[in-house]
Amino acid sequence: MKTHHYIFLTTLLFVIVFYDQNVGPNLGIIGIIYAILTLVKTPEKNKTKTFLFLFVTSILSSIAFAWYGDFPSFLAVVSSILLLGYKSKNRRMKILFLIPVFVLNCMTSFCRVFSFDQWLPKKNVPGLWQKTLAFVLIPLILISVFFGIYSAGSDHFASLFTDFELDINFWQLVAMIALGFFIAFNYWNYAVEKFIYKNNYMLDNDFKEKDKIQKPTYSFLDLDAERMSGVISFFSLNILLIFFIITYNYEQFYEVTKTSVKLSEETHERVNAVIMSIVMAILVIMFYFKSNFNFDPKAGKMKILVNIWIFLNAVLVISAMIKNSEYIMNYGFTYKRLGVYGFLILSLIGLIMTFIKIQTKKRNAFLFNTMTWYVYGVILICSYINWGGIITSENMRRKSFDISYHRDEVNFSEKLLLEYAEQKNDSSLKTEILNKVKPQKEEKFLSKVLYYQTMK
Repeated sequence: MKTHHYIFLTTLLFVIVFYDQNVGPNLGIIGIIYAILTLVKTPEKNKTKTFLFLFVTSILSSIAFAWYGDFPSFLAVVSSILLLGYKSKNRRMKILFLIPVFVLNCMTSFCRVFSFDQWLPKKNVPGLWQKTLAFVLIPLILISVFFGIYSAGSDHFASLFTDFELDINFWQLVAMIALGFFIAFNYWNYAVEKFIYKNNYMLDNDFKEKDKIQKPTYSFLDLDAERMSGVISFFSLNILLIFFIITYNYEQFYEVTKTSVKLSEETHERVNAVIMSIVMAILVIMFYFKSNFNFDPKAGKMKILVNIWIFLNAVLVISAMIKNSEYIMNYGFTYKRLGVYGFLILSLIGLIMTFIKIQTKKRNAFLFNTMTWYVYGVILICSYINWGGIITSENMRRKSFDISYHRDEVNFSEKLLLEYAEQKNDSSLKTEILNKVKPQKEEKFLSKVLYYQTMK
């Protein structure tokens, strides 16, 4: 099939699964279709390990959305499909260019769609599809648009057609066709601008030979002075960080906190400080090790001080993790407390990648390229796992189990809450949960959230 076949086919399928439906398994179905068609369309040379990995994650993310239908799974399926389409055409393009490429394509698609020679086949003799387009589709679209305009402007004109009862929401159908075509056109016919191709090298992980030449970063500061500046800076920062770790841990583990609210506020403030400290630490290291000092034979002292600083920052992250664990042990699980683990783990990975960057003499782009994949991995993990079920399951073991919080704030915990209601003979809680699930069970199949269909 040619590009226009994929565009029209996926537009038709989009209309079929989404017309007169809420978002549900239909998005998962269309995601799987896009993934399979992309696999078929992609040339063998572009079917790399990364592409095949993204194909698998696209399928799994589509299934996850059909099952949960929440924002994390939506984010996972969209990012997976976009990455799959991106890598199917550009195996060497860096992942960080994904967003600008698709934003530019969405903005320019209203002009590119009229460049028919670029996405429709060129033939001297009209074939079946040209005749269908010229004799059926274009006249039908024009008639439909003007019919809507004339109907809005004249009640008598509109009344001429009221005797015909067609159970079709005309404007919704037009909207579905337009949206489906917009998505299909930008997915199958996107273009990477030349200036993006030309600047792709800027995100290479490895230095080129010209970058290894020892020279000052700034004209007003020679290389020796810049090197000594780094040694003094990192030595001072290490001393400062040691004192901060001591006071930070003293406040966390030895000072008595009176209330859980106060403890919650202090925990989040300290975690925010830790994350900001890690980000700034990585930025400072990137500033000094952007080029010359990676290959400077006289930068040994500075590298040792930097490695000590990375280690001390890792100690800071682990301290925050221990405090968050203590907080969870005392007051139970919540989404925010699990989210703290996520941010701290990403911070720790960032420090490890920074250490690897220095040891293997990689460019700063190595950190951005690598961390983008780790963030994508976190999105996948968040979408595949029923965190609400884990939170409820763990907290049910506590004496101070807050039913109202888990009923109103925690998602996908209804199965466990029904079991809890049965154990406690709580008929009111059981009725509330069943009333919450009932509308989901009564939805049309393509609008259902499959998680709720497994509940009796």
